[in-house]
Amino acid sequence: MRTLIVLVAAGAMMFNPVAAGATPTRDEQRVLDLDQAWADAEVAHDANALRRILDPRFVATFGSAAPVDREGFIRAVLAVPRDPTLTQQLGERMARIDHDTALVTETATVSSGAPTLRQVTVYRLTVVYVRRGDGWRAIAVHSAIVPTTR
Repeated sequence: MRTLIVLVAAGAMMFNPVAAGATPTRDEQRVLDLDQAWADAEVAHDANALRRILDPRFVATFGSAAPVDREGFIRAVLAVPRDPTLTQQLGERMARIDHDTALVTETATVSSGAPTLRQVTVYRLTVVYVRRGDGWRAIAVHSAIVPTTR
């Protein structure tokens, strides 16, 4: 049964334009650029940029933990000591827009430490953006750690 599920998923990906590397629309690219700016602001501990990107009604959930509002999220980012070796690489990115709502799914590979002692964690993210005026703001994110395979 598991083999059948994998084959069906692989077949669906072959006919999915996103899996084939479809070019995002202009609005989708704007949302993806804002999403990258958010990742950069987290690494830089830039609270002002985070407040510009995150909607006042923003909510974040991590795995099964309780939701966190915008200011709680920013406090959590700033509470972690700034690490000059920290990187956050976004991958498997896809944006979809329906009227004034955008959805981004992606992975974030977070790495830190010296090359010989590097710690790497991969997260699966689903982010919801809403159009506010002529721009976009993140209103929700759900993140879960992707289990490592051995």
